[in-house]
Amino acid sequence: MTTATMRAVMPPTPPAARRGLLRLARVDADLARIEREAGPLPWRTRDTGFSGLLSAIVGQQISNQAAAAIWRRLCALEGCRTPHGFLQLSDDTLRAAGLSRPKVTHGRAVAQAFADGVLASETLAAMDDAAAVAAMSSVRGLGVWSAEIYLLFALQRADVFPAGDLALQAAAADLKGLPARPSAKALREMAAPWQPHRAVAARLLWHWWRHLSGKPPE
Repeated sequence: MTTATMRAVMPPTPPAARRGLLRLARVDADLARIEREAGPLPWRTRDTGFSGLLSAIVGQQISNQAAAAIWRRLCALEGCRTPHGFLQLSDDTLRAAGLSRPKVTHGRAVAQAFADGVLASETLAAMDDAAAVAAMSSVRGLGVWSAEIYLLFALQRADVFPAGDLALQAAAADLKGLPARPSAKALREMAAPWQPHRAVAARLLWHWWRHLSGKPPE
């Protein structure tokens, strides 16, 4: 998971999420120790709409640091964070900002989906989690992980859990003393008792992963 596009001013943890943290602490002693050892949970958010999904594409399969650098260069391009503005930029310009050829193609596909009305911020916000994931995943370049990241950080859904995220798997393995990273299926099963606050549990695990890596909390 990349923090490249998280907003610079971190909003406070919403009351509902804080209640979720308290419940998670009661049902899982390992989750309960994360804030004690890693510090208060930062509450990261993303933009909704095209910009939020573009940021997910930027963050796919690269490090946080690389994604942050690419995102900064993209944001310096006039109009890049709007569908029509992105479509007007040349491939060479987007490549110079750091996007790979596949990510240029995927970014254009998502921009076109918003421009054509196939995707719309308001429509996605009105859908339930499963329907929204299906709608986003139907667009080239957006898989389940990208859709779940959007739901979790842009729409702040309460029970989304991107079990395929490698950082979540690594954090869970360390926290639970497992010999290896759990598979996505195993991690989903592990997360079942955390319902209906699995999104908060995911945030805690990412927070733990950053703590393990020695990175300061943001």
